[in-house]
Amino acid sequence: WYDDPNYSHGFLVPLIAAYFLMQNWHALKSTPLRPSGTGLFVVIGSLLLLMLGYIGTEYFTMRASLVFLVAGIVLYWFGWGILRLAALPIAFLIFMVPLPYIVYDALAFPLKLLVTEASVAVLKILSVPVVSEGNIIMFPQTVLEVADACSGLRSLMSLVTLAVALAFLSQKTILKRTILIISAVPIAIVTNMIRDIVTGYLASYYGAAVAQGFFHEFAGMAVFVVAMVILFCESAILRSLGR
Repeated sequence: WYDDPNYSHGFLVPLIAAYFLMQNWHALKSTPLRPSGTGLFVVIGSLLLLMLGYIGTEYFTMRASLVFLVAGIVLYWFGWGILRLAALPIAFLIFMVPLPYIVYDALAFPLKLLVTEASVAVLKILSVPVVSEGNIIMFPQTVLEVADACSGLRSLMSLVTLAVALAFLSQKTILKRTILIISAVPIAIVTNMIRDIVTGYLASYYGAAVAQGFFHEFAGMAVFVVAMVILFCESAILRSLGR
């Protein structure tokens, strides 16, 4: 989480999961404890998953086994009733596990091409002389590359995590929760496209320096804040619509 900016939101996931757990605190205290031996099989399965991941040096499998281990321990110690109440907080922990890089690259590459094509199309409408080759955007005086960080996948993963938390905190029906969570995908992609379009437009006049350093980092933060505002506004609209 500390070394990879793509997963810095992982620090917040356990805190949000703990908040979900506190929401059901009174129900948890009043639910009778009925320890289940089935949980022991889940614990053993989780440890086997950890061992398989260790043998294959597959970090996603190793890290994901922790989530299943927590579920198995809760079931073994406290029973099905407590596990049902703790299911959301435990399941939410999966968002703290970084994706396998083979999956990350498979998602990032088409996103880079999509962002590049969309940015070039809009820049041409704005009468900016520009051509593209793959994920490279070429202007008369400079060249920009739409890298993995500019694909929008970083903000997409963080925004989907936020959308899931917001959906379960603010919406009462499955349909509204689903709409809010799914909408996080186009919101993240479109806002990131706007960032790349603005960067490309400025770069066409002021050179590649505007796509680097402070401006680049600030633009990324600003775009994510805009995406969050849109998501919160959508949540408020969904709440006002009734059932």
